[in-house]
Amino acid sequence: MKWSFKLAKLAGTEIRVHITFLLLLAFFGWLFYSQGGIPGMVQGLVFILLLFLCVLLHEFGHSLAARAYGIRTPDITLLPIGGVARLERMPERPLHELVVALAGPAVNVAIAIGLAVVIGPDLMKLNPDDLARIESNLLLNLMSVNIFLVLFNLLPAFPMDGGRVLRALLATRLPYARATEIAATVGQAMALVFGFFGFFNGLPTLIFIAFFVWMGASQEAALANMRNISSGLAVESAMIRHFRALDEAATLNEAVEALLDTSQHEFPVIPREGGAVLGVLTRKDLIAALRQRGASTPVIEVMQRGIPSVRMHSPLEDAFRLMNECGCPALPVVDQYGRLVGLITPENVGEMMMIHSALGGSVPRWRTCITPVG
Repeated sequence: MKWSFKLAKLAGTEIRVHITFLLLLAFFGWLFYSQGGIPGMVQGLVFILLLFLCVLLHEFGHSLAARAYGIRTPDITLLPIGGVARLERMPERPLHELVVALAGPAVNVAIAIGLAVVIGPDLMKLNPDDLARIESNLLLNLMSVNIFLVLFNLLPAFPMDGGRVLRALLATRLPYARATEIAATVGQAMALVFGFFGFFNGLPTLIFIAFFVWMGASQEAALANMRNISSGLAVESAMIRHFRALDEAATLNEAVEALLDTSQHEFPVIPREGGAVLGVLTRKDLIAALRQRGASTPVIEVMQRGIPSVRMHSPLEDAFRLMNECGCPALPVVDQYGRLVGLITPENVGEMMMIHSALGGSVPRWRTCITPVG
């Protein structure tokens, strides 16, 4: 995720922190300092950090459950709104998705029970007014927050865990795409309720949550639609066949000419003597390098390396999943001899989705009849 940095690596998963999370700490630090001075600031920030530790453990619950089904979690990113565990793919079976979705809230349930045991008999003696004093009731507040995390995350709305639970249950009886569509619609309906309630009651935080839920539900629906469209299709059905590649000895000046001569935003860089693709030069990297290094810089110095390639006869769904896993701007497509024959980009996949929608669900097979260049 952009604007995030690596904090640590645990069990093969990078723990990353978004820069806005630090802004959140700075804001609350100032708020606690204005209310209680240095002691209040320290105690308040300790509570915030422990809260996000609970969020991190929640995400590791998802990660460990997914690992049981052979699904890796490349990274977990802490954001001001919570945590995001990036799974390399979603579980194929509804039961597996149900387990992965419930694993996160189960961690918070375990934490809340553990804190209740630690607090012990004193828990029954506390009155609700004590909750306002964080410094005096740290464990009680952490227990309350974990209970809230369980209840909030189990709301049947994407991207919360409850939305995935609802989809998994629906998918036991309905096609996956239809189950996602229903769960996304429920999520968007809840987002509208949150938004209206927050607007008419002066609760900007609830409006922000409503926007977050709406966007998450829309994204899940789009991903499920893409998965449905790509099912049964080969990569060659959606790849770009007419494209420009750059020689490894090319300079940024030559890349600029290619950028202006074509509609491409990504250019594969190939070795002069033939062989595997060396990397991909993106328009963004090209413009940035022009400003910093100049037009005579070799493209090989600024291209993105480690870009995986995909076979033209491989399932399109696999290519789409691979693109999401690596965060690649484009995937080179090769034939059975390893020769570069095309490109897969998010843009042309999106165009295929629009054509699919315009044709009422069918995919234009004439794409497979275009003769590749060179």
